[in-house]
Amino acid sequence: MKRQTFNEINITPLTDIFLVLLILMMVIAPILDQQGLSLAVPEYVNENQQNKDSKILTVQVTEDNNYIVDNQPVNESDLVNVLREQSIVNTDGVLIQAAGNSSHQSVVKLMDDARAAGVKSISIVEM
Repeated sequence: MKRQTFNEINITPLTDIFLVLLILMMVIAPILDQQGLSLAVPEYVNENQQNKDSKILTVQVTEDNNYIVDNQPVNESDLVNVLREQSIVNTDGVLIQAAGNSSHQSVVKLMDDARAAGVKSISIVEM
């Protein structure tokens, strides 16, 4: 008895896999858009052009992840209260000066605390 050759490829399982992947991507894609930080990159300003009367609060994050607000060391637990008090006087926002070796976690915590204290504008520079 001679066997008949099969010349067609069954693409039904392949189609099923593609449909499942398409549905997964449609479900996951909106979730990926919600994560992350919304950052606006400021324009470069020379120190000579900077306004002398600007009321920007300067906060430094040291290499050992300590916080310094206007040249005064601040505990991590008191950071929100200090930022809230200082943001009343310094209404132009917060300038975060992060050391190159400071942890990402400490900088993001500072940003979260600044938002919780009511700061509207946050800028970040590396020291």
